[in-house]
Amino acid sequence: MNTTKVLVLTLIGPDRPGLVEAVSETVARHGGNWLESRMARLAGQFAGILRVSVPEGKASVLEADLGGMDTHGLRILVQGSVESPPDVPSRLLDLELVGQDRPGIVREISQALAGRGVNVEELVTDCVSAPMSGEQLFRAHARLRAPRELAIADLTTALEAVAHDLMVDVALGEAHSDD
Repeated sequence: MNTTKVLVLTLIGPDRPGLVEAVSETVARHGGNWLESRMARLAGQFAGILRVSVPEGKASVLEADLGGMDTHGLRILVQGSVESPPDVPSRLLDLELVGQDRPGIVREISQALAGRGVNVEELVTDCVSAPMSGEQLFRAHARLRAPRELAIADLTTALEAVAHDLMVDVALGEAHSDD
């Protein structure tokens, strides 16, 4: 029986055309399958995380070949996938945040979430100029996994208290699953 191994790769390097192609070619050459990924260009660097499956017998050779890509300026860290913990009743939530940029916004919001057992599954942030004033606005969208027993109203109240201190607006609601 052919078994597969699931690997999680993180990569970073100076952005240039062909980086995704080079990684995908290496994965395919070893019989691997590209399962999912999140990648972006930030400050001239290309960074990403991806999940691939590869035949068990080819995993170590794939890992070695990916490690060799640092000669092209691309650093890749390979980690074997771990078994998921047993499913516990939870709900997916979406958090939207916008306000004048200042240090500490992510720290304050994430502390409020972690203190209530809420896991941040995905976080996308950016800074943009406000339309009228030109001031820097911080925007965030987060996909959260919250314990089923946590009342959304209680979490909203806690986030609004933090948001008031930070002078940002937050909106929290049930997420529509992309799965």
